[in-house]
Amino acid sequence: MAQGTGSINSDYKDWEWSDDAGERARLLQSPSVETLPKSAESQGNGLGATSALGAVFIVVNAALGAGLLNFPAAFSMAGGVAAGIALQMCMLIFIIGGLVILAYCSQASNERTYQEVVWAVCGKVPGVLCEVAIAVYTFGTCIAFLIIIGDQEDKIIAALVKEPEEAGSSRWYTDRKFTISITAFLLILPLSIPKEIGFQKYASSLSVIGTWYVTAVIIIKYIWPDKELVPVEIPTSPSTWTAVFNAMPTICFGFQCHVSSVPVFNSMKQPEVKTWGAVVTAAMVIALFVYTGTGVCGFLTFGAGVEQDVLMSYPSNDIPVALARAFIILCVLTSYPILHFCGRAVLEGLWLRYTGVTVEEDVVRERRRRLLQTISWFLLTLLLALFIPDIGKVISVIGGLAACFIFVFPGLCLIQAKLSEIQETRAISWWAQVSYGVFMVTLGAFIFGQTTANAIFVDLTA
Repeated sequence: MAQGTGSINSDYKDWEWSDDAGERARLLQSPSVETLPKSAESQGNGLGATSALGAVFIVVNAALGAGLLNFPAAFSMAGGVAAGIALQMCMLIFIIGGLVILAYCSQASNERTYQEVVWAVCGKVPGVLCEVAIAVYTFGTCIAFLIIIGDQEDKIIAALVKEPEEAGSSRWYTDRKFTISITAFLLILPLSIPKEIGFQKYASSLSVIGTWYVTAVIIIKYIWPDKELVPVEIPTSPSTWTAVFNAMPTICFGFQCHVSSVPVFNSMKQPEVKTWGAVVTAAMVIALFVYTGTGVCGFLTFGAGVEQDVLMSYPSNDIPVALARAFIILCVLTSYPILHFCGRAVLEGLWLRYTGVTVEEDVVRERRRRLLQTISWFLLTLLLALFIPDIGKVISVIGGLAACFIFVFPGLCLIQAKLSEIQETRAISWWAQVSYGVFMVTLGAFIFGQTTANAIFVDLTA
C-alpha cells in the first residue's frame, strides 16, 4: 500500500464534538506500550522506544490469552483437525491484512488509537459505533473472564475437598457463586478502581507465561495420556455445513488484538507500514502455532466430548493441570482490570464529547463518576457471570463483535482512505485495494450477523 502523509477527515470541527479527543484517546494506550504525545511528534521527536522484536512480543501478548481454552471445542465444531486448521489459515490472511490496514490509516490520519483512527478516517457515525462496540466487547469479555474463574475454581476446590465432581458440593463456601463473588470482590474490584493501571504490565508478564504453560500441558497430556483415559470418537467432518461458521467466533476472539495494535505501531522506533507487516506476520504465526497446538491436542484428547473450556475436561486431581488452572486464574485476574479500563475510558470519552466538558474542567466529577462506573460495571458483569455459567454462550456473542474489529472497521477505513485520494486515473492497485476493503466488510458483517443470530436463537434461548 502506498503510504499517505496527509490527514483523512481530520477536521475535528466537522464532528461537532469537543476538541480534546486526542487526550482522551491516549487513555486507551496499552499498559505495556509507552508512546510520546503528538506534540513531541510534531517537533520531530515522535519515534517510540519499541523495537520490531519488542513489538512482536507485545502483539503476541495481546493476542494470546484465556481464549485459547476454547480452541479444542472450536476444532470440534469445525469438524476435525483439517477443517479447523484450514479455517484458521484462511482467516489469518485477513487478520494480518486488517492489522496492516490499521497501521496505514493510523499513519495517514496521524491518530494513535484504534477508535480515533476510525473517527478520523470514516467520520462520526462509524466512530461512535466503533467506540460502542469496544465498550460492549470489553464488557462481554469481562463476563467471560469471571466465568473462567468459576470454572477453574470449581475444579481446584473439588480436588482440595476430595468430593466427587458429579455429586456436587454441599458446603456453602465451595458453592460456585460464592467463590466467584469472593474472588471478584477481594481481588478484581480493588484492581479496577485506580485511574491508571500501568502497574498491571508486570503482572501481565506472568499471565503470558501462564498461557504458554497451559499450551504445553495440553500438548504433553495428548502425547502421554493418562492411563484411565477412555478412547473417544474423533469427528472428521462437521455435523452440518453451517457448523463450521460456529467456530469462527472463537477464532476471532482468540486472534483479536487489533484494538491495541495501533498504539503498538505508533510506539515503534520505525513506525513504517512495511516493517509493521513483518511484525504482525511473525506475531500471528506464533499465535497460530500456540492456538493450533492447543486446539489440535485438546481436540484429539477428548474428541467430540471436549468441554467449551478444555481444562474442564481434565480430572480435578491432576497436579500439572491444577497448576495450569492457577495460571489461568492469574491471567484472568490481571486481564479483567485492563479490559475494564479500556471500556471505561471509551465510555468516559463518549460522555465528555457529548457534554463538551474538557478533561481539565472535569477532574473532581471524574473521580466520583469513575467510582460509579467501575462499581456498576463490576456488579453487572458479576451478576451475569453468576447466571450464565456456559462460557461458550458468551464467546459466541463477543466473538461476533471481534469480527467487526478484525474485518469491518479496517475494511471501512481502507475504502474511505482510498476514496479520499485525489487521482486523475484509478490504477489497478487502487481498484484491488478498494475491492479488498469491500470484501473484508462483507465477510465481517456475515460473521457478525451469523454468529450473533446463532447466539440469540440457539444458545441464549436454549
